[in-house]
Amino acid sequence: MEMHPDDKLTGDSDPFKGDPNFMASLARGLEVIQAFTPQRRVLSISQISQKTGIPRAAVRRCLYTLGKLGFVYAEDGKNFQLRPRILSLGHAWLASTPLARSAQPVLKHLSEMLNESCSIATLDGDDILYIARASSSRIMTIDLDIGSRLPAWSTSMGRVLLSHQPEEKLNDMLARITMIRYTPQTISSVSKLRSELKAVRQQGYALNDQELEMGLRSLAVPLYNPQGQVEAALNVGVHAGQVSAAEMLDRVLPELQKAASELSLLMR
Repeated sequence: MEMHPDDKLTGDSDPFKGDPNFMASLARGLEVIQAFTPQRRVLSISQISQKTGIPRAAVRRCLYTLGKLGFVYAEDGKNFQLRPRILSLGHAWLASTPLARSAQPVLKHLSEMLNESCSIATLDGDDILYIARASSSRIMTIDLDIGSRLPAWSTSMGRVLLSHQPEEKLNDMLARITMIRYTPQTISSVSKLRSELKAVRQQGYALNDQELEMGLRSLAVPLYNPQGQVEAALNVGVHAGQVSAAEMLDRVLPELQKAASELSLLMR
C-alpha cells in the first residue's frame, strides 16, 4: 500500500522510520490533538504546524478528519478547538482504573478536612498526569484538572514518582529534561535534582517549596500497589503565605500518609 507523502514523518531522528507496521497518519493525528493545552485552547493550522513540526498540509488533513469525527471544530474555519467528545478517548482508561475510579471520595474528605486542594497523579513519560483532584480553591495561575500535565522533575508528585524509578530509566529521563528556572527557588541543576530525589526516596515524601510557582507549597507521598511498587502519588497544595513548611510536615504530612494508606487499598 502506497503511503501518502503527508503521512511520512519528517526528520532523520524518527525512531519509527522503516517500521512497516507504524501508522504515521494516526501518530500525526494524535500529535495534533496533544497540541491543544489548557493554556492554548484555540489554535490555527500554522500554530499547530509550528508546535508539532508537522507540515501544514498534513495538519489540515488531520483537522479535517478530526472535525468530521466530532473531535474538533472551528467556528470561523481557521481557529480550532477540541470538542467534548475528545473526553471519550480517555474515559475508558479512567473508568477501568480502580484508583482513578474510586479515589474521589477519599480525596474529597482529605480536601475538606485540610481545607486545601488535593490531587493524585501518575507518571506518563517525562510528565505527571493528573487522574483525580479535589480543589478547595485555586492556588495556581495554571488551571489544573483531571488530564492536566506538568513536568515531573519540577513537581512534588513527580519527584516522588521519579525517586522510585529504576536507575537506567531515571538516567534516560534526566538526560532529556530541560531545567527551567520557574522561580528563584527552583532546583537549578541535574546533580542537585539527583540529590533531592535520593532524599525523597529515603524520607518517603517530597516537599516542593515554591519551586514551580511563587506562593505555592506542595507536599506529596507515594501510593503503593499490592506488589509494593509506587504506582501513583498523592499531594496537597497550599498557599505558602498561609501554611509554613514546618506546618506542612507537622500537621499535613500525617493526614496525607493516612489517606495514602487508604487509597493504596483501592489498588488491590
